[in-house]
Amino acid sequence: MRYRRVGEGNGEAVLLIHGLAGSSKTWDAVMPALGESHDVIAPDLLGHGESAKPLGDYSLGAFASGLRDFLAVLDVPSVTIVGHSFGGGVAMQLGYQHPHLVDRLVLVGSGGLGREVSWLLRMLSLPGFEFVMPFGFPKPMVDVGTSVGRFFGRRGVRSARLGEMWRAYSSLAGAPNRGAFVRTMRGVIEPGGQTVDARDRLYLAARVPTLIVWGDQDAIIPVEHGRRAHDLIESSSLEIMEGLGHFPHVEDPERFTDVLHEFLTTTVAGPVGPEPLRDVLLGAVS
Repeated sequence: MRYRRVGEGNGEAVLLIHGLAGSSKTWDAVMPALGESHDVIAPDLLGHGESAKPLGDYSLGAFASGLRDFLAVLDVPSVTIVGHSFGGGVAMQLGYQHPHLVDRLVLVGSGGLGREVSWLLRMLSLPGFEFVMPFGFPKPMVDVGTSVGRFFGRRGVRSARLGEMWRAYSSLAGAPNRGAFVRTMRGVIEPGGQTVDARDRLYLAARVPTLIVWGDQDAIIPVEHGRRAHDLIESSSLEIMEGLGHFPHVEDPERFTDVLHEFLTTTVAGPVGPEPLRDVLLGAVS
């Protein structure tokens, strides 16, 4: 597992989890400023970026267990987890399976909070679509598109949102990446929408300080999911970022970092309240 780390020794640890077909590069514009006050760790999930892409289990539970082991190897006892899109689902799963690791929870345009998702992701989950993908993601076309993007970028013509979407698209030009992508996606999405829904367990998130961040122009996962989650998580904070889409940390990293830094410095890490997990679970049932 490849990872990036800045600010080691600078206080509390923050774990940044990227989305589907993404990598730790998505946090490039956030990490330097955040690392001035925190120990910031951004891994490439297995099957993504520069990490290994083995055959095997790409379920949310497997990703959560892998991150538990990753933190143990780094000797990091607990973290504030920041999860974007699919990474938000992984963050919630990690908090559900291993609550002792979670100081705070930050969900950014998170998956796993409702059925609705973009038509493109639903189309990619169609049975047999993996056999069509090599024709839709040819490496020569990706290389040309990347060169064109760099040409316009050097001339000041750029869109952070489109650039991040292209980076995810171009990552699928390689066969190992496509295989890992399909296995990961089908664990959470089907043609009808998202298949994993954490809303029946969101009461557990009330045990830690929780921040929900969404772009009001998100065309991948609707902002209404963030509003509903905020209503379900007692004492959570909600930040709707006007004019931004599915990648607020890329589209306006300075504003995103300010929001995240304020949350980190105005909340106390760790579980809220002394009640044991058993009492929380029984209280939710009753």
